Amino acid sequence: MYVNTYVLSVPEEKKDEYIRIANIFAEVAKDYGALEIFENWELEVPDGEQTDYRKAVKAKPGEKIVLSWIVWPDRETGAVAHKGMFADKRMTEIGELPFDGKRMILGGFEPILTFRKE
Repeated sequence: MYVNTYVLSVPEEKKDEYIRIANIFAEVAKDYGALEIFENWELEVPDGEQTDYRKAVKAKPGEKIVLSWIVWPDRETGAVAHKGMFADKRMTEIGELPFDGKRMILGGFEPILTFRKE
C-alpha cells in the first residue's frame, strides 16, 4: 500500500469550486487505480504556538485547510497514475485552481500501521 497526502488552504468562498475539482480528480484517480480517496474540509484546526497546518501552508485570513489523501495498491501504481493523471484530458480541462498550488504540501508514504473497524 502507498499513500499520497496533500495539505492546502482554500478560500472559504471557493469551497464549492474546490469540491467540483476534487470530484474530477477523484474520478480520474479511480480510473488510474486509486483504492480510496479522502478530501477533508476544515472544521476544527487550532493554531499552534510554533507550527500548525495554517503556518505550514501559509494560509491567509478566510482560507480553510484541506487535508487529502489517496490510497494506492503500491508505490509503482501511484507513480504511474501521477504521470498519467496530469496528462488526462479531464484534468487539463479543469482550468484555474481555486487555491494557490505553490503553498500546497504533498508527499508519498508507506503505511506502518492501519486500522479500520468493519
